Amino acid sequence: MTVEANYERWAEMPRSVSQITEFEECPYKAWLKRVERVEPRPAAWSTHGTAFHVAAEHFEKSGREMTVDQAVNVFQDEYSKGINRDLGKLNDIDQWMRANRGTAADDLEERFAKGTEQTRRYVEYVQDQAPVLWNHDGVPAVEMYFKADFESVKVRGYIDQVVLNKDETLRVRDLKTGSTKSKFQLWVYGLALNQLYPDEQVTNGDWYLAKDHRLSRPVKMADADQDEITERIVAMDQGVKSGAFPAKPGFGCRFCDVSHGCSFRSRS
Repeated sequence: MTVEANYERWAEMPRSVSQITEFEECPYKAWLKRVERVEPRPAAWSTHGTAFHVAAEHFEKSGREMTVDQAVNVFQDEYSKGINRDLGKLNDIDQWMRANRGTAADDLEERFAKGTEQTRRYVEYVQDQAPVLWNHDGVPAVEMYFKADFESVKVRGYIDQVVLNKDETLRVRDLKTGSTKSKFQLWVYGLALNQLYPDEQVTNGDWYLAKDHRLSRPVKMADADQDEITERIVAMDQGVKSGAFPAKPGFGCRFCDVSHGCSFRSRS
């Protein structure tokens, strides 16, 4: 596809929480990734997170009949496949992104071990606490797809889990292997569910924190400012369609996976 075709396609496609937050962080970064199609530098933390989510999804969709060791095997297989795929894109792992001060090889090994333990602990948590998943049309609400409308802007995505509170109201749950949490994400998910299923009541959201093997404190849906959230979504959509993509160089450049393709990046 040409740059023009990539841009036209992006301008007309539905939005997602990740698109919105990425654009707010740096419009030029979004342009590089989605229009120029600069290949992002691999990061083991991304593969770690994806593999953990796949393992948790397999465990839940098995009716929780999968054993701990079987779930761990799913994580390890997915992690290995993901790392090998990224090695095919960039074989020099010293150029990969990483958050720790060790070597790139150490990072790969440490995340394999952490993800293995986090998967094990997740299964043990579910077996012990037995959270009840919302059952929508006979299907457990795991990796639940949605598409909702925010002032004519379509927003779509996948919700990791929707669980039942004790009072039968709904709670959106996001699984986290890292430390970054977004109330905006939970609020968008909750508002979308309320819109799509008006007979249900989504009252809160939370995160399962794999690093700590526990749930976060709940985030109340009553605290969500729907007008402000909608305004952010519409502003992002209009920003894309305006064709203006200013760069925002600064501290965030250190963690930008397409900074190698950016002439505006901060080198401090």
